[in-house]
Parts: sequence; structure tokens; C-alpha cells
Amino acid sequence: MSEASIGGVPAPDADENRRQVLYWRLLARLFDPEEQPSLESASLGVVEDIGLPPALLDPGASVDSVVQRHPELAAEFDGLMTPGPEEDGGRDRAAEVRRAALVSKVLLNVFASGSGTVTAEQLARWQSDAGWLERALGCRPGDLRGGRGGGVRATRAGGGVSLTGTGVGGPTPDLSRLIPEIGPELGSIEAGLVQRMRLREVLADPALASRLTPSMSLIEQLLRDKDNLSGVALANAKALIRRYVDEVAQVLRSQVEKATVGELDRSVPPKRVFRNLDLDRTIWKNLTNWSPEEERLYVDRLYYRHTSRKTTPQRLIVVVDQSGSMVDSMVNCTILASIFAGLPKVDVHLIAYDTQALDLTPWAHDPFETLLRTKLGGGTDGTVAMALAQPKIAEPRNTVVVWISDFYEWRTDELFESMAAVHRSGAKFIPVGSVTSSGRGSVNPWFREKFKDLGTPVISGHIKKLVHELKTFLT
Repeated sequence: MSEASIGGVPAPDADENRRQVLYWRLLARLFDPEEQPSLESASLGVVEDIGLPPALLDPGASVDSVVQRHPELAAEFDGLMTPGPEEDGGRDRAAEVRRAALVSKVLLNVFASGSGTVTAEQLARWQSDAGWLERALGCRPGDLRGGRGGGVRATRAGGGVSLTGTGVGGPTPDLSRLIPEIGPELGSIEAGLVQRMRLREVLADPALASRLTPSMSLIEQLLRDKDNLSGVALANAKALIRRYVDEVAQVLRSQVEKATVGELDRSVPPKRVFRNLDLDRTIWKNLTNWSPEEERLYVDRLYYRHTSRKTTPQRLIVVVDQSGSMVDSMVNCTILASIFAGLPKVDVHLIAYDTQALDLTPWAHDPFETLLRTKLGGGTDGTVAMALAQPKIAEPRNTVVVWISDFYEWRTDELFESMAAVHRSGAKFIPVGSVTSSGRGSVNPWFREKFKDLGTPVISGHIKKLVHELKTFLT
């Protein structure tokens, strides 16, 4: 029998053993605080053997600090968990061991978040480490936590997200389906860290507050606590909210502006400027002026493209459930409403509700001021919001009503009948279950089925879906 096999089963080579050591250490640290010291010493030996710094095994060292001391590793963390196939179709086991060490570092730093009081510095470090994990998954930092990124980037080899080398002798598993699960998990961890932080003390100290990076979890906490803050703490809280709003608005504005609004208005002469020159049409219309002897085309007339568009005044009514479970959607849709409020001939109305309704239309153009006037929490009674929304529907054919909620309501039948009446009136009714960056959200299944039967299925997912629906209606 060959020394390379036992009982007909190939014996694992040195790299296979090294990789298993690193992953056993990872599992032990995540799930068993009393991990065997032998795993630590064995992992240290593996890391040193493959030429990686021992700091990768130090739970107190951030990924930033490791990369700062070893800048050559930065590129390896990018797309770390989205490896492409080997060029010759085989497996590079040495590369798998190296990846296992780097993957272990980002996973432990993010998911082993510890316990006890959290400082502003610790939160900032975790956010940075979470950003490295998102980069390892082929995303931009912030994407999976409901942040300001623009979505998952294209990854190598077709975009599948995989953790090469976690199996033994089998094909590389495709973990792309886990990205929707990882996002809410990261958001939950971050929310827990924010709750464990003495936020008011941090906000009262400008030096500590300056270390905070605005995120959805932090903004939610700030919106909940804003009425209990004053002085320097309130000013710092407002600055963080403003910063987050501006960053998200920049991303959403670019998505809205990508689409043209309205059909071409050919009754308006095209502007005779170079950027509107229709070169193909100009050449085609002047082909009769071609001189074969001179091999030259003489142009008698230039043709230009029409850019002016016909637009009909449209009314956009956005109704947002401001209960605590909908804070992500509340922030995103408030910002989105302000962007559409800046478009020509779009009349935006904004209503927020829990058990009471508040008409925020006077501040719809400024999401920062809007959010400061909201009060998160409480139950949900959509009938009070409908009482404000229905009188605003003056011309149903030119009106779209966007209703953002998880639809766990007190008076379900009454609310649905009024929504169905809005739909039957000719207005476009768009029920939205979630418009978060992670795309996760729970929707009352009773309402989901009712809306489906009505012909107005619930939109649940990334906010880009709602942007697309609104742009389609407003063209």
C-alpha cells in the first residue's frame, strides 16, 4: 500500500493539515471560549511557516493595524472570499492555507465582538473590520450593513462568493446565497455594540464623538435618544445624522438621475450645441454631397438631437411607518422623497405614522429636518395615515402612493379596503415591505397575499427596486 494513502483513502498533505488547524482554531474561538491551547500554538506555527505575521492571530489587533504594518496584505483581503478558479483547474493548497489564515482574522474580529461596555474607539475599530469583511466578500464597505455603498461589486469568476478550502477534497462551495444573511447579522452585531456603548457620554465629548462613523445602527439610536440630548451632545448627534443623510443622499441621487424623465418633446427645436450633434444622421442626410474625386463629404446642414422632454405634473405621496422595526426604510425613503421633491413638476407629500400620523410635507425637501421631527417606536395604525393621504389624491391618474411598512397593523381589514379603493381610483399604489441596503424585511403574509391578488405586489428588497418603480411612473 502506498504511503500516501491509508485504506485506499488519500492521506492529507501538510497544507491540508495546516488549513484544518486554522479552521479548527476559528471554530473554537467563535463557539468555545475554552479552546485548547494546543490549537493556538499549532496555528502560530502554521502562520510562521507560511510567512504571515503572527499579529493575524492576535484578537486585539485590528485588520487596519495589521495592514498598516504589512501593506502588502491589503490586496489579499480585497475579494479574499471570492477567489476565482485556478488557471490549470487544480487546487493550490498552499494558497488555501494562506487564505484560511486571512479569512480567520476578519471573521474573528467581526463575529467575536466580546461583551461589556464598548468605547467609541472599539466601535470604530469593529466598523473598520466589518468593512474589511465586506471587501473580502466583494462588496464595498458599508454595503451589507445598510450603508452608503452602491451594491455588491462584480466579483471574479462570474461573481460567485465562495470560501475556498473549507471542505475536504470536494468542490469549492458557492456561498453567494449567504450574503443576504450576513448583512442583517452584521447590522445586529453593530446595533448591539451601539447599545453597549455609553452613547450620551461619547456624544458629550467632541473628541470621542469625532471617532464615531455614522451607520444605520448608530443613526437609529440617535433618533431614539435625540429628545433626551442637549447642548454639545445634541449638536454632535445632529452632525452625525446630517453626515449620514448626505452620504446616502449622494448615492440615491445618482441612481435617480440615471434615468431620463418624460418623453421627447419634438415641438421644441433642439439646441444647436456640439453635445447634441447627431453625427450619424448628419452624414446620412448629406451623402448626396459626396465627391468621389476629392474623397470628401460636403455638409450642407447639421442635424441635432432633441433633448427637451414632455413632463406632466405628478404627485408623489410617500407614507412611512415610523415604528422601530422600520427605521432603515424610514431613513432611506425620507431621503428618497427629498430627492424626488427636487425634480421638476413632481409634487411630493410625506406622511409618517405609528398610532398617530404626522404630515411632514413642509420639510419633505430636507430629510435631515424630517428625521429630527420623527419619533420612532410605538404601534402601527395605518388608518390614521390614510386619513391624511386620501384627501391629497386630487388627480388619481397622475398620483402615485408609496406605502412603506411591514403591514403588521391593528385594523387590517379597514386599512386594506381603503388601500384597494386608492388603487381602484386610478392612482398607482405601491406597497413596500422594505427598502434597505441589505434587502431584508418581514411583511405580514396576510397583506402580502391581498396585495398580490389586487395586482399590486409588495416590493421587498434593495431600495433600487423602489427607485426603478418611481422612475417608471414619473416618465
